[in-house]
Amino acid sequence: MSPGAALHALTLAQARARVADGSLLPSAYAAWLCAHARGSDADIHAWAHRDPAYIAECAATADRVHRTAHGALQGMPIGIKDIIATAALPTQYGSAIYAGHREAEDAECVKRITGAGGYVFGKTVTTEFAFMQPGVTRNPWNVAHTPGGSSSGSAAAVAARHVPAAVGSQTNGSVIRPAAFCGVIGFKPTLGSIAMSGTLVFSPTLDTLGTFTRSVDDAAWLASVLAAPGRIAPKTLARTRPPRIALLECYPWTTIDTEAGAALAAVAARLRIAGADVTDTTLPDALLDAPAVHRTLMLYEAARNLAHLPREKLSATLARALDEGKRIDADAYARALATRTAMRATAIDWMAHFDAVMSPPARGTAPASLDTTGDPACCALWSLLGFPAITLPIGLAGNRMPLGMQLASTPDSDDSLLSVAAWAEARLPFRGLP
Repeated sequence: MSPGAALHALTLAQARARVADGSLLPSAYAAWLCAHARGSDADIHAWAHRDPAYIAECAATADRVHRTAHGALQGMPIGIKDIIATAALPTQYGSAIYAGHREAEDAECVKRITGAGGYVFGKTVTTEFAFMQPGVTRNPWNVAHTPGGSSSGSAAAVAARHVPAAVGSQTNGSVIRPAAFCGVIGFKPTLGSIAMSGTLVFSPTLDTLGTFTRSVDDAAWLASVLAAPGRIAPKTLARTRPPRIALLECYPWTTIDTEAGAALAAVAARLRIAGADVTDTTLPDALLDAPAVHRTLMLYEAARNLAHLPREKLSATLARALDEGKRIDADAYARALATRTAMRATAIDWMAHFDAVMSPPARGTAPASLDTTGDPACCALWSLLGFPAITLPIGLAGNRMPLGMQLASTPDSDDSLLSVAAWAEARLPFRGLP
């Protein structure tokens, strides 16, 4: 790639390498990305707040130190979901209640980004308080389709090449689903790997920060910065053998579109040819109530964490959910917590002989509607258990919208999961652009 050509197409690792070797100044990179975003965001609406003057200031600071500073994200612009506190930019939680609101200090994950030499390119659109009410963002592949949610802007911004990477969060399907809908890599690490300090808490039992990138290597790189030191390796581990994968073609509580199911089966066949041991599997009976247990925990906790919000200023979608949560009593909540603990033990035993479980990340492609963010049912199990999960794009459906596959593994096996994902990524055909 010649200097200055298609800088928005660079992955995070490629851009960082160009800055490190002096062939790309952070300010030139920032200016290019600002121009690219300005040209397409009028249709996509990925950004809740993006200030070109602030970006230029951050990039100019990076210019002054780029030859001597060696942070993992030196000079790199990162999108930040608008439920994550930033002192220099508004944090508005996807709600008019907090229009123009400023937090006193950066969230811990933002401090880790800036401490590694990166900077906040802007705040990406979130659904209202990271729940189900759609925001203004549209899918870069087709603006008549939802980008998913709640991390809608983060997924769209990375898919549209506005930034090489972004941060989002997941309570149910809010990283994996929008990443799949927008054709990018979405990585949700093990629960607790990345500190939630300074981030809106919807459900403390379930909430997890995650990443959006355009390669698995970039997912590992960014997650390693966000996580506690040593928790996630900055480079994907080279595999000494092909992975052992359990193929879960569907979840019993939802249906998978025919085309999505066929795409997943074709990928499984391709990976078998490449040497992977792919075994058909089904969920143990003890895990079949996962969505109901997840909903009990999520809404009970959300009703209490968001009780301070004025109900009359909430969407009907969120208000109904919080009302449902208020009706859940402490005994039902305690039973759900106990069931979750038992389910985690069952799942760990079930997955012990596999490096990862492969499944659909969503029922199909992004719905052709802006009135929904899509069904998170394919993500509920891994969110409930707090297990790491990652989605990779695997092709385009007949409507030219992305299809993905989801890989999940047991707690604290993030490095192993990322290595499986990188192995699979190298053998998959997807090279699409919106």
